[in-house]
Amino acid sequence: MDLARACASSPRRGRWRRTLRSVAALCTALLAGAALTGAVPAGADTAGADTPTYDETYRPQVHYSPAQNWMNDPNGLIFHQGEYHYFYQYNPSGNTWGNMSWGHATSTDLVHWKQQPVAIPHNDDEMVYSGSVVLDRSNSTGFGTAQSPPLVAVYTSHFKASGKQAQSLAYSRDGGLSWTRHAANPVLDIGSVNFRDPKVFWYAPTKSWLMVVALSDQHKVSFYSSRDLKSWTHLSDFGPQNAVGGLWECPDLFPLAVDGDPRKTKWVLVVNLNPGGIAGGSGAQYFTGTFNGTRFTSDDHGYTPPSGTVLADFEGGDYGGWSATGTAFGTAPATGALPDQQTVSGFLGRGLANSFLQHDSSTGTLTSPVFTVDKPYLNFLVGGGNHPHVDGAGDGSPPPGEVFADFEGPTWGQGWTATGDFTDAGPTTGNLSGQIGSRILDTCVKTCDPATGTITSPSFTITRKYIDFLIAGGNHPWGGDGATAVNLIVDGQVVKTATGNNSGTMDWTSWDVSTLAGKTAQLQVVDNATGGWGHLMVDHLVHSDQAAKPRDVQTTVNLLVDNRVVRTATGQNSEMLDWTSWNLKDLIGKSAQIQIVDAGNGDWGHVLADQFMTADAPATNGIQRAHWVDYGADFYAAVTYNDAPAGKRIMHAWMNNWNYGGNIPTSPWRSAASFPRELSLKTIDGKPQLVSQPVDALASLRRGKAAKLDNTTVRSRTQTVRGGGQVLEIHTVLRQLDAKRFGINVRTGKGQLTQIGYDTTTSELYIDRTASGNVTFDATFPGVHRAPLPLDHGQLKLRIIVDASSVEVYAGQGQVTLTDQIFPDPASTGLSVFANDGSAQVKTLTAWHLASTWKN
Repeated sequence: MDLARACASSPRRGRWRRTLRSVAALCTALLAGAALTGAVPAGADTAGADTPTYDETYRPQVHYSPAQNWMNDPNGLIFHQGEYHYFYQYNPSGNTWGNMSWGHATSTDLVHWKQQPVAIPHNDDEMVYSGSVVLDRSNSTGFGTAQSPPLVAVYTSHFKASGKQAQSLAYSRDGGLSWTRHAANPVLDIGSVNFRDPKVFWYAPTKSWLMVVALSDQHKVSFYSSRDLKSWTHLSDFGPQNAVGGLWECPDLFPLAVDGDPRKTKWVLVVNLNPGGIAGGSGAQYFTGTFNGTRFTSDDHGYTPPSGTVLADFEGGDYGGWSATGTAFGTAPATGALPDQQTVSGFLGRGLANSFLQHDSSTGTLTSPVFTVDKPYLNFLVGGGNHPHVDGAGDGSPPPGEVFADFEGPTWGQGWTATGDFTDAGPTTGNLSGQIGSRILDTCVKTCDPATGTITSPSFTITRKYIDFLIAGGNHPWGGDGATAVNLIVDGQVVKTATGNNSGTMDWTSWDVSTLAGKTAQLQVVDNATGGWGHLMVDHLVHSDQAAKPRDVQTTVNLLVDNRVVRTATGQNSEMLDWTSWNLKDLIGKSAQIQIVDAGNGDWGHVLADQFMTADAPATNGIQRAHWVDYGADFYAAVTYNDAPAGKRIMHAWMNNWNYGGNIPTSPWRSAASFPRELSLKTIDGKPQLVSQPVDALASLRRGKAAKLDNTTVRSRTQTVRGGGQVLEIHTVLRQLDAKRFGINVRTGKGQLTQIGYDTTTSELYIDRTASGNVTFDATFPGVHRAPLPLDHGQLKLRIIVDASSVEVYAGQGQVTLTDQIFPDPASTGLSVFANDGSAQVKTLTAWHLASTWKN
């Protein structure tokens, strides 16, 4: 198996998907070859030499973005000698993820930025992952002098040869412009491939350095102490707790005074996670609590679900009246993790149902006795794989019919043609879950994701009712930039299309072509994507009179009524069980059974379940219980500055999402930083809550006369506000009268709008970007993102920053924020207010045009 094939398949199968980022990074580095793995001199930027004009389509005007190339996590944020230093994950060689190095920008006001040379470049041995920078005032490291103390970067070394992650040092003696790696790196190595993103700060009470670092796949944060930044002592761990649906990354720990009173200081622990964020994909949660120099204790002291009647708790020596089939569950409950399984947590008592008995390869069911639904809710704990129930799923067998292409030969097949990177390629040996035979069509060739082109079948006549085929890979639908799609072409037009699901598991897709009988057609595999999951796998094309059934790989808990699944739940690719609740009000009096199903034999192909209880109130899960720094889809890797003036706590985040980050339609750069926000803690509803506002310097960008709309009632309509634009700051206070939904539309025109609204039926603030412009580059991008927020005596106070490709919303006292990217037509600059199904009042609305930070 060649290197490209190994890299294409290994991250996508088996139970090691939880190390996907590490494996993917290793593969990227190895595939890049010597041209990219060689050391990059400090200050080098190997991308094109053309200087951007900073007025390209979608270019942010008040958010920092690099002149060109890919960026992601903020790193090493520090205020030093009158300047804010913003380091960040950066690819010096292109606008997709890879060759991770530290980019660098500086600012005196957090608004106007100057891009500096690359600070810490990747080299032959390592990529430079996230971390932090401190001023070593006492020269504890010996890297500088007492008179001229050094800046020290503590970063994660991602070693290319092994994939191992460890913590290393680099130092600067010239204020952060040039950096030297410590000769004895790494300084903290626990032998893990998921140990990253150190945030380091000086902890005065113990006169020592404190490190907060993520044990990503364990959903834990570790705390370490050092006197010299070189030798570290483990203090304690925190977690898992609250949201654990993805890898924990980029932690941060800092104190804040509650309500401005330094006698009431709380510590705030920020933990970013991906996936599993509140809006899907990437997200940032926080905990408030205490820190004693050794251990962080959260104010969230565990969760107790509503009381109820226990149907099953799996505390006995067998399953009682439950019946098992297959080999997944054995004859008795497990007492925690099974052999070779990671630590299982979150279950109650001693026992639980755990289908990891023969690892992910085992399958089976566990079914309860019949019971009568007599309460409105069924609450239970579930964990394991995220593979939902699909009605009508089968065993993966191909439908009967004529196999048009199986790609088992050395070429695409007789009459097939290819363009681009696929011209001289052919089917590759695969080992994907669900594939048939030994070879597949896979566009992961040469450089893998960056490879682009088409593979087209010979013409054929449609004679059957269906065209069925297996598909996997990138979820980038046809019609958007960077598509990964299989298309059916008739008379030169695409009449049917399908894309992958960002997975290496192959599953059946079926096209009903009965209305096209007798037509001449071609199949075309298109790969225009160059970012994450920028490839597609296709196999076993069949002309059939039957629609292929999707393959049943569920790892679920189902409720059966009359032998039909009426409720279902699945895990979150986590060994931590969490509460799920089913509303059964419509089923009271019905006879039902609970069935735990493990039909998966691939990645995360197992399920965990415990403590089934009927109750009068619903249980809440970790995502619902978590405290979110931001409720939008594009606020990740959120961390704060060290040594900010006047003790302020200022936060930056990566304004993107790993779901689609590599495919957003921007060039020659990709990704931007969130606008910096100042944090504080305020007592709201009796509890300290993190609140944030844009830094004060935003006001310095206001230009011209502000547009205003005051004391205006809008009833079941939309009213235009004069003074719209691409880049705005909006302050408004809206009052509900009797409208079900009301709010503001920004970037309207050409059939596009981004709606910032309030839903009175759910008491939620939301951003709706389903019609915000270009939403087709990835199937997970369009959506509505919501945040719980009670009105303040019927009023909604909003502060909004609108940029060329983003919206940031600060609501109430700043306790709720939503950050979303948008990609509207540049001519869509309208602004309006709306009220649906009733009336709302615009008490005040002021909109300022903001000057470009690049040209001002």
